Amino acid sequence: MRDNDVYSDQVTASKPTNTFSLALAASALGLVMAPAVWADEATERLTERLNPLESYHATFEQRILDSGGERLQEAHGEMWLSRPGLLRWEVEAPYAQTVVSDGEDVYLYDPDLEQVTVQGVDDRVTHTPAMLLSGNVEDLAESYDVFYEEESDEEVFTLVPLSAETLFEELSLTFNGETLTELWMTDSTGQRTAIAFSDIRQNDAIDEQRFVFDIPDNVDVIREGR
Repeated sequence: MRDNDVYSDQVTASKPTNTFSLALAASALGLVMAPAVWADEATERLTERLNPLESYHATFEQRILDSGGERLQEAHGEMWLSRPGLLRWEVEAPYAQTVVSDGEDVYLYDPDLEQVTVQGVDDRVTHTPAMLLSGNVEDLAESYDVFYEEESDEEVFTLVPLSAETLFEELSLTFNGETLTELWMTDSTGQRTAIAFSDIRQNDAIDEQRFVFDIPDNVDVIREGR
């Protein structure tokens, strides 16, 4: 997990399952959706939602389910992002873990292992769910098929990667009005994860030091691709 699937497979505290999955499929939540809106219109709608999102801060609750729907683990933590390219993701329990992107490098700190993994921000990293939110919205149409659905007051955008190199098979973003409230993902093993955000603050000022990671003393440092 630490050496090969550096960023997205590690952002969670899901040590027993060794994957980073950011959400549940809609069927797992029992949602009844209206007909989907595809292609250009869906991409345009999603762009309208993401373009104004300059910064985002929230706490989160995460549920990980296997392909049969059995709950494997729950976790909670806190997230900060600032576009372009800045991210801090802290899992507080059940296993502490911190991921920080300063726009050039991504740092994964595992205090239990006393280890920091460092990877440059490349295409593989930027296609992970959390980094996608902090990245360039204009790249969405080139990288994903997008469709759009409505359920009551919510809008659900589902992204299907065009490349086989991505770390998820389907990613969905749920908005209530202009606020991102949930992030869902299904990976290639069929494992599904749902992340629900709360205490959300969009476009508030975030101290830039939040996105600076100082490597602790006396830890192992692994530099990927270097």
